[in-house]
Amino acid sequence: DLQICQHRAPTCCTKRMEESYQAAVRRERTQSIQALNFELKYMIVGHITAFQEAFESLLRFAENRTSSLFETAYRPMAKEAAEPVKELFTDISLYILGAETTVESAVLRFFDSLFPLVYSRLINPGITDLSEDYTECLRLTRQDINPFGHYSKNMVTELSKSLWASRMLSQALSLGIEVINTTEHAALTKECSRALVKMQYCPHCQGLTLIRPCVGYCLNVMRGCLASVSELDAQWREFISTLEYLTNEMAASHDLEIALSGIWNSINEAILHAQLNGPQLSATVDKVCGQPRQQEGNLSSANIVPVKEVTETQTFMMAHTSLNNKRREFINYMKRSRTFYASIAERLCDGDLVMRDSSTCWNGEDVV
Repeated sequence: DLQICQHRAPTCCTKRMEESYQAAVRRERTQSIQALNFELKYMIVGHITAFQEAFESLLRFAENRTSSLFETAYRPMAKEAAEPVKELFTDISLYILGAETTVESAVLRFFDSLFPLVYSRLINPGITDLSEDYTECLRLTRQDINPFGHYSKNMVTELSKSLWASRMLSQALSLGIEVINTTEHAALTKECSRALVKMQYCPHCQGLTLIRPCVGYCLNVMRGCLASVSELDAQWREFISTLEYLTNEMAASHDLEIALSGIWNSINEAILHAQLNGPQLSATVDKVCGQPRQQEGNLSSANIVPVKEVTETQTFMMAHTSLNNKRREFINYMKRSRTFYASIAERLCDGDLVMRDSSTCWNGEDVV
């Protein structure tokens, strides 16, 4: 009553053993593909972690640099500016990780929060009545009177270009893991499991436990079983090309490190612009929001203090070099995996599964 290992000679197999063999080949096929995938998946997961650590290191550096700008140059508003600065960098981090947000909304929200502070602490430092209504009016007015000139828009443009490539790379790496995980659990057709049993276990039914399949026979069976997986070849090659494009973009015109390290400078220029145009801004704000209460003997406007270069360049350069090296290593490795899905049958038929350097092997029917 055998369905797969039918043979003219007497057999030591039963139908129940054939069923056990079918369960075994399914398990072994999944394990062998997992073993093949392991190195590739390990590299991608490792680089997702490494890139993430490098991004976070650069973000922390840029955030610290921006915070120190307020502490050294704009001390009257440093304490209140801490929260908007933190929110800005949290939004940037979430954007890189793929959250449904935009760089523009993050940057403009930051400048909306910044304007009431700049207006009440630097342009008109005598204001005592900064009520919620007055603060909200200043926030809304910021969008119309554009107190920060072109600097806020420039910051959006610069960050959007560089963060876009990082965001896409982060999403692409997650997609790569998803593809690999899916191929590990691709269903085995009935025909495939029967063919694998015939190739690997039918010799056992004749007592031939040491005979292994012929190479050509193994390749035919594996190619048939993995036809759906090997169809990924063209898309996988395209995926590798896209990764290459994104890593080149990150290292060229969309350099993340340069954009992040320039945030503090953009904010400084924006604040200086607002201070220089203080009288015009005050006149417009008074018309729109009314005049708030002032302290007796109105304090003179805070002196414009150009910020000094923050001396954390060494830390930044290390993070920059680290990210560049990781990108280079990663893309070189991924380029070597370009033929991963095209050659999967060949790699499964390599090693101990088939008979090499021997005159006898199993061809599915007999020893040849």
